[in-house]
Amino acid sequence: MSFDAGKLANAATRALRAYDPGHDLPALRRRFGATLAELGSNENPLGPSPRALAAIEAALPEVLRYPDPNGGALKTALAQRLGVEREQITLGNGSHELLMLIAQCFAGAGTSIVFAEFGFAVYPIAAAAAGAEPIRVRALPREHATMPRGHDLAAMAAAVRGDTRIVYLANPNNPTGTWVDDAALAEFLARVPPTTLVVVDEAYAEYVTDAALTTALRLLPRHPNLIVTRTFSKAYALAGLRVGYAIGAAPVAAILERLRESFNVNSLALAAAEAALGDAAHVAQVRAWNAAERAWLTAQLRARGHIVPESQTNFVLIDFGRDAAAIERTLYERGVIVRPMAGYHLPECLRISVGTRAENERLLAALP
Repeated sequence: MSFDAGKLANAATRALRAYDPGHDLPALRRRFGATLAELGSNENPLGPSPRALAAIEAALPEVLRYPDPNGGALKTALAQRLGVEREQITLGNGSHELLMLIAQCFAGAGTSIVFAEFGFAVYPIAAAAAGAEPIRVRALPREHATMPRGHDLAAMAAAVRGDTRIVYLANPNNPTGTWVDDAALAEFLARVPPTTLVVVDEAYAEYVTDAALTTALRLLPRHPNLIVTRTFSKAYALAGLRVGYAIGAAPVAAILERLRESFNVNSLALAAAEAALGDAAHVAQVRAWNAAERAWLTAQLRARGHIVPESQTNFVLIDFGRDAAAIERTLYERGVIVRPMAGYHLPECLRISVGTRAENERLLAALP
């Protein structure tokens, strides 16, 4: 009998498809050099706070030591900034790990997980890995007047069943850039039973400029079934270090700690994240710059006849009204890397990160 690794894998793993990270960027950097426009991963082209870089350098001599397994200094800084207790915070190797961890801890066979159509790709992966039934809820129609392809919160609330353990909801959403305001989110949470966790993924929260959207953290005191996840990969520009965090009720965080991997956040990441968190001026600069450049890029694309919905993130979604594979391939050959959306069942769309002005102008010149 021959060896077959696939047959040895458990049922949940056999049903999985690996997360698609996109193109081989190291190879493309070698090919195109400085002319490459990397607009596919929603990174912050302004880079991290100088304080974060200094903290990394200062922490380098201690890399022979294991990092603080509890991330105590970062948790303390986060608790003070967010107005929560340290015991409510769970640190992760990016928010991706935490989204998976929540499903591992609270879902399983015989349960279900609800998420929106066009939501972040990790949600169905988390459901499958936990052996839970995925319930994908149709988004608002493309023709919706104010929020095309946005979350249909009424439909999501109605989809929650007695066996539903988790609802994943990105706000603002990746890859559509759409969002729901504070009032709508509060109404939604009031409709979800306390036996179901609601995970609000706020990876792009620092980029929000709509005054009607602040943060789900304000609703935590009223909803112990609420978890908010965030990351230092986007606005803080620490994507290469992989550090994220979740905030929830202390008993929820205590459950997550049971399965969280030891030393899951490295010492350089802990030091850099704490320093970055302390540089509020840098984050404010990033937000203001992104808002202005996002508006400029959106206007330029619309002037060329493209459909570009409003966004509260550091990317825009272009709807070409036809299959965009050939357009994406042309951009690729011209050294402009964007994110194809066929994997999100949006083959007519491309997601484009807000780059520097030079990168954005390269994109506009390369568009067929």
